[in-house]
Amino acid sequence: MSQQTIVITSTRNRRIVEARKLDQRKHRQQQGRFLAEGLQILHMALDADARPIEVFYCKELFAGTEAPALLERFRQTDADLVAVSEHVMQPLSERDAPQGIVATFALFETPLEELRLGGHDLVIVLDRLQDPGNVGTLIRTADAVGAAAAILIEPCVDPFDPKTVRGSMGSLFNVPLARTEDVPALFNRLRNRELRLVGADAHRGKIPEQALWKGGVTLILGNEARGLSEDVWPHVEEWARLPIVGKAESLNVAVAGGVLMYAWLQANLRSE
Repeated sequence: MSQQTIVITSTRNRRIVEARKLDQRKHRQQQGRFLAEGLQILHMALDADARPIEVFYCKELFAGTEAPALLERFRQTDADLVAVSEHVMQPLSERDAPQGIVATFALFETPLEELRLGGHDLVIVLDRLQDPGNVGTLIRTADAVGAAAAILIEPCVDPFDPKTVRGSMGSLFNVPLARTEDVPALFNRLRNRELRLVGADAHRGKIPEQALWKGGVTLILGNEARGLSEDVWPHVEEWARLPIVGKAESLNVAVAGGVLMYAWLQANLRSE
């Protein structure tokens, strides 16, 4: 006779209270984990061998076959599976219509010295960005073009912020992620890997030609309000900008970064 599943029905349950705190950076750091949701994102996390800790699920909210299949994949891991009621799932989810599964994962990052970088790679460096949606979108685009790493210069928005995780659409689990406060050491390491250091700046830069993007490149993108920081300037070897022919004052950093990343990809695509 199968054991009856215990369903958590109170939002005051200790596990639920602790999971709900994960929308705050200090609690993510204290607990060593973050929360993710979205069926595609969770599938990508498992594909990338991310380590799930807890999985909260509500079968009453499942629609179609994808959520049950995802839950079955989680059963093959060491995660604790926790059944909850619809009433409890709602505050765990950031969606207006929850899909019935959210999961917590261990925080992760790759030490700078362990990044495997070569002279033909693209690396993106995000200089003290503060908008989680921008960081998530840039990581997603970096994944799309096959970037070797995303490096965040601190203080930067937390890559495990719920909005960053959602904006990355699962690519957070695919792109090696590093963080540092030591700007000179970072760029010395990248230069030693024969990666050309290209800074994006609407005023300093020139409209880049294809030759700029050939081979290994570190694309450096600046803060949404201030652009690249003064301590980064001396390390930039080339400056790039995108033309603006309309009346817009500037481009969103995620849009500009996406265009420049694809410029690198186009310059380095090998013909079949």
